[in-house]
Amino acid sequence: MHEQLLMTKGARRRSRLAALFGHSVLAAVASSSIIALLFIFYFIVKDAVPFFRFEGVREFFGSVRWYPSREEAEFGALAIFIGSALVTIGASVVAVPLGVLAALCLSDILPFSVRQIVKPVIEMLAAIPSVVYGFFALVVFAPLLQSHGGSLLAAGAIVVLLPFALVGSAIAGNAAGARAPEASRRAVRVGAGLAVGALFAAGLAALAGALGRLTVGSGTNALNASIILGVMALPTVVSVSEDALVAVGRDLREGSYALGATRVETLLRVVVPAAKSGILAAVILGVMRAIGETMVVWMASGNAAKVPEPWFNLLEPVRTLTATIAGDMGEADHVYGSSRYHVLFAMALCLLAVAFVMNLLSELAVRRLRRGRT
Repeated sequence: MHEQLLMTKGARRRSRLAALFGHSVLAAVASSSIIALLFIFYFIVKDAVPFFRFEGVREFFGSVRWYPSREEAEFGALAIFIGSALVTIGASVVAVPLGVLAALCLSDILPFSVRQIVKPVIEMLAAIPSVVYGFFALVVFAPLLQSHGGSLLAAGAIVVLLPFALVGSAIAGNAAGARAPEASRRAVRVGAGLAVGALFAAGLAALAGALGRLTVGSGTNALNASIILGVMALPTVVSVSEDALVAVGRDLREGSYALGATRVETLLRVVVPAAKSGILAAVILGVMRAIGETMVVWMASGNAAKVPEPWFNLLEPVRTLTATIAGDMGEADHVYGSSRYHVLFAMALCLLAVAFVMNLLSELAVRRLRRGRT
């Protein structure tokens, strides 16, 4: 009996040791990403701080004179920050509206059989290497933009804004029909929708006509990079937004229908507000994809370290932080320890800080969505 008790104690001790070892291994694996992130922050900060100590902060953030290879070097990166912001905002304008509308179609409008075909096709865009996107932007899209820029811009405006015109017409029709007497509700809804749709169509036609008269001096510009980056970010926005919309559940939709709401009212007043945290996370992740991309902006943006005139002009070449780091690091290696070398790490630190903050925001949005489900 005593020997059996000792064996039982030994087996329990071995079991506890095995569990402790397993937990330690899992904790080490889980913390490896945190350790890697801390090392990345450490080495970038270590090489970025000397630049701010040598050159200061005012010139880096306040000047547009970027001449790092001159004998009297100047490191004004304001134009590069503006170029990065322009490309990111342009890519967001392309990816966010189209991505959210596509997610709404996938979750609530398209039949299940069509959804099973469309969603994998959209997600396949994420599998295409970025250098292929950059090659397409440089060899195919840039010449088209330079020779037929106005027509392409007009067609793009129609493609992007037409869904908003249709949604706006439907919302206006539903709002007008809700206030009309029941006998004439359908006629009022259709008439109001057609009237608002005609106004949208007239405005869209005028905008397309104005864009069609524009001329593009160079096909490698901020607009080229923005459009391609927007296409690259679409799979992220569509996938995460669609998951958030599906997670809302059928009960809220059915309850809205039972109270007399239309499909458009259900989508806009029930489904989208319930999934807004997940949609926000999708938007942030898509913007992060645009901020951190290198090859497309290096090949398609023109790499001109100057502020466009006016500053929001997407038809002029720009330069971004990622393209500057990738393009100048090979030459900066020959002057190791100089300001020209350390300024690239200062840019990398700014990029890393922006990505870290946006990642935290997306994580907070996802946690808020999960708390809302429970």
